Amino acid sequence: MDALSVLRQGPVVPVIIVNDAAVAVDLARALVNGGIKVLEVTLRTKAALAAMRRMRDEVPEAIVGAGTLRNRAQLEAAVDAGAQFGISPGFSGELASAARASNLTLIPGIATPSEAMWAQDEGFNTLKLFPAEAVGGVKLLKSLASPFPDLRFCPTGGIDIKKAPEYLALPNVLAVGGSWLTPDDAIAARDWDRITALAREACQLSAG
Repeated sequence: MDALSVLRQGPVVPVIIVNDAAVAVDLARALVNGGIKVLEVTLRTKAALAAMRRMRDEVPEAIVGAGTLRNRAQLEAAVDAGAQFGISPGFSGELASAARASNLTLIPGIATPSEAMWAQDEGFNTLKLFPAEAVGGVKLLKSLASPFPDLRFCPTGGIDIKKAPEYLALPNVLAVGGSWLTPDDAIAARDWDRITALAREACQLSAG
């Protein structure tokens, strides 16, 4: 599945931080039950790789990817854990090379026009804008639309349910990334109904 296909599955990609792999399957099912199929598990915890593997094995309806990929070793470990796509906070030639070698769909992060040009030179036309709110958000994406008409984005960073519609109304935005669908307190309380409700609410959004 290519990057465009991944991001066209729904308007929001949840940015998931899993501290205990034991909750991974229930968490994934809660999101899928709410209509969210694309799940980004960030490599910010020791439990992340095991969580991805469990989601892949036990929730076949989900499209499970690895987030916060920063180097070749992390990318290869994510592939071994069953990741179907990868998302990075930035861009490097080494990461691009590793993605090609592993045949992993990569959505690299950029924050400037120069980084966008570099990524495009390496063959990437679907990018993550990160950290979106901090680097200009909607205004920056509007500015990038004219010089980069063939680029599409998944802005992430500082976006919530209130800010998402303004991003999704932009023609160069396919989806947004956000952590609001999986609040830490809801995961800790195993409040899967709440997470399903947040997922359903997110699915009511639509991309422009």
